[in-house]
Amino acid sequence: MNLLFAIDDNFVQQLETVLLSIHLNTKSQEFNIYVLQKKRLAKEAELAAFCKQLKMTYHPVMVKQSLFENAPVTDRYPTTIYYRLLAHQMLPQDLHKILYLDADILCINDLSPLYNTALGNNLFASAIHASLTNTTDVINKIRLQNFGADGYYNSGVLLMNLDLMRQEVDANQIFDYIRRHILLLPDQDVLNALYSERIKTIPDQLYNFDTRNGKIYETISLGEWDLDWVIKNTVILHYCGREKPWLPTKNSGRLTALYKQYFHMTAKLQSSLQD
Repeated sequence: MNLLFAIDDNFVQQLETVLLSIHLNTKSQEFNIYVLQKKRLAKEAELAAFCKQLKMTYHPVMVKQSLFENAPVTDRYPTTIYYRLLAHQMLPQDLHKILYLDADILCINDLSPLYNTALGNNLFASAIHASLTNTTDVINKIRLQNFGADGYYNSGVLLMNLDLMRQEVDANQIFDYIRRHILLLPDQDVLNALYSERIKTIPDQLYNFDTRNGKIYETISLGEWDLDWVIKNTVILHYCGREKPWLPTKNSGRLTALYKQYFHMTAKLQSSLQD
């Protein structure tokens, strides 16, 4: 299983928490952990040792700055917005498929069914976050002019067909689109504007559960997707938004508490490796 992340030194423990949750809940197999980074992580030795303890192999991937010579780069559009869309140009050529994950997720059931999803002629597989109405989807379709899309895809969990991406995802097309448009979430907007009709939709209640909207999920499922259902069936919890669960918070929600438990377990394991 090839997994892709893009972090800096501020998110090493969060990444380790993701990896521990995958290790504890996914069937045993070979894990290759690729980490895109602009500057080599100061905590690289720590992360590599942590991966080794979980029987995972750490692969640092240094971002090629030459890729961005023609890119529009500003404070609003830093080079990091391009990382996941141009990952195929930075990863080893013998990789055919990889699963990109944000560092603010938690895996609570087996990741294998998602990773083994057949992509066919699709470039990506991704989820559209559930909502009570389709108002936001309509606004995004007007804004991005992609009226054939099923909805607005979240790029925090992205299964990538690297072979097809190498053939069809063109950096200059991405750079040109960004020059010509004002974007709210640049990398996610580009993903939706240029590639939405080549994305296989996966159920967000399973693979990209927005933890801010538990009541919405429960409502649209007529009560089926309650906490017990989530714990039994959901694979990926995505802690979207500004209130991250590793920060001090007055939010005593049960999914926040679940994350804090994994975060605590990660710290204990990392501490044991340093003794």
